[in-house]
Amino acid sequence: MASKETIGGNELNLVATGTVFEGKIRTPGSIRIDGRVVGDVMATQNISVGATGDVNGNVSAKNITIGGKIMGSIVAQEKMIFEASAVVRGEIRAAKLVVNEGALYDGQCVMSDAKPSAAVVEPQQEPRKSESR
Repeated sequence: MASKETIGGNELNLVATGTVFEGKIRTPGSIRIDGRVVGDVMATQNISVGATGDVNGNVSAKNITIGGKIMGSIVAQEKMIFEASAVVRGEIRAAKLVVNEGALYDGQCVMSDAKPSAAVVEPQQEPRKSESR
């Protein structure tokens, strides 16, 4: 039986080191990723990607802390933190952004004071523009 930790009444989910998950994760609580996720991750509370964590997909939550690698669009309703070991490639959207010295970031950044609703927010996909020759 899996153990559950709670923070403020919300469940904390864990993708442990060495674990590979393929697919979409949605949680009404928080999640910590120390393993590898191939797919989108959405939480109504917090997402933490540890130093050994690797996400290849879109990420969305109230607060996001990144110490590992993420390739994809990231939406934080309130605050996003890049720790010194973070490697991020993709578009980010956040009301507040903290980047620690040593973090690597390659992409576009959009910041706004407006807070989206408390529901899980899925990153928007922009349609690809076809080249005219």
